[in-house]
Amino acid sequence: MARYTGSVCRLCRREGCKLFLKGERCYSAKCAVNKRPTPPGQHGQARQRKMSEYGLQLREKQKIRRSYGVLETQFRRNFDKASRLKGVTGENMLSLLERRLDNVVYRLGLASSRPQARQFVRHGHVTVDGKKVNIPSYLVTVGEVIAVREKSRDVERFKIVREGITQVLPKWLSFDAENLTGSVLALPQREDAEASFAEHLVVEYYSK
Repeated sequence: MARYTGSVCRLCRREGCKLFLKGERCYSAKCAVNKRPTPPGQHGQARQRKMSEYGLQLREKQKIRRSYGVLETQFRRNFDKASRLKGVTGENMLSLLERRLDNVVYRLGLASSRPQARQFVRHGHVTVDGKKVNIPSYLVTVGEVIAVREKSRDVERFKIVREGITQVLPKWLSFDAENLTGSVLALPQREDAEASFAEHLVVEYYSK
């Protein structure tokens, strides 16, 4: 499947905010958004015109899509599924994105970023209810247990986690660092999203 392979720091600069795609680097002085807070490209420092309503909607859609690391087709499929569920479409969309296995691995602290979490899942380091799952878009459900495979526990990142990495867990997840296992306690709600999104703009974008 096609995947963006360019500099992820360019994505943060384009959206004008940190998307936390490079783990610890995003919290350091080396963060590109801190060093060069302008859009990439030769015209990045030029005077910015007032953005149109469509432009605002597009940028918000791109920000959410890039934060969770999904392609346009995947994102649209996720939106269409959210629109068929009961409740508010925008909130349903964020809930579905939060339930992605790669995002859950990241939110549990097993990975320092979503791209790293996606790599761990694809390489078969993660199990769900004891079975290996290597599909990053797999949607977890209440009661499922996410764990690191026994054969994968010597990976350096997992050693760091077992030694006591501090991680603020969302209330819908629980985590046992010693055994490298986490559980889904409930379905994520709108307030559980890590970043601040204006998801209603995405609804407006796709409603045209």
